[in-house]
Amino acid sequence: MNTAPCDIRGFYLFVCIEPASQAEGFVVVSALALVDGNALNEDFELYLNVTGERTKKIELGTYSDGIDRARPMLIFGNPLGIPELDHTATLIHADDTLAEQSDDLKKVFILKRSTSEDEVRKFCCYRYAQNAQSGPIRVLEDPFLTPVRDTRTRPRGRFTLPFEL
Repeated sequence: MNTAPCDIRGFYLFVCIEPASQAEGFVVVSALALVDGNALNEDFELYLNVTGERTKKIELGTYSDGIDRARPMLIFGNPLGIPELDHTATLIHADDTLAEQSDDLKKVFILKRSTSEDEVRKFCCYRYAQNAQSGPIRVLEDPFLTPVRDTRTRPRGRFTLPFEL
């Protein structure tokens, strides 16, 4: 039996769910994007460093039964924040020939992302052909929203009460 690791290219599925307007307790998927992982981040070494084996802190707390699992969290842009991808289903893929291979797909956008090394990566946005708008293929240049961030984390487990004790 071969126990060597095998790296498999990944895709991420983003969905936006909203309450169904007429059926209480039900939701509808109002937007969906199946996204080539490289459109979010192609730094595989970063991924391996974050998901690899880490040392956790054990025997913490008053009774020495606590642990800190040291679980990292990465946050990247959400493609559903791009207005052109809202309220529809889209496949974002690096292959620019998928529509030529399937009559069911139509290329609707070229998505370009600028890297920190001033290079440009290109991805294609596809839709189910029957739902795709007609017209020329538009280019979306760096459309991901980038929130203002700082390096500090936020305190947790503290609350401000609306009265004095």
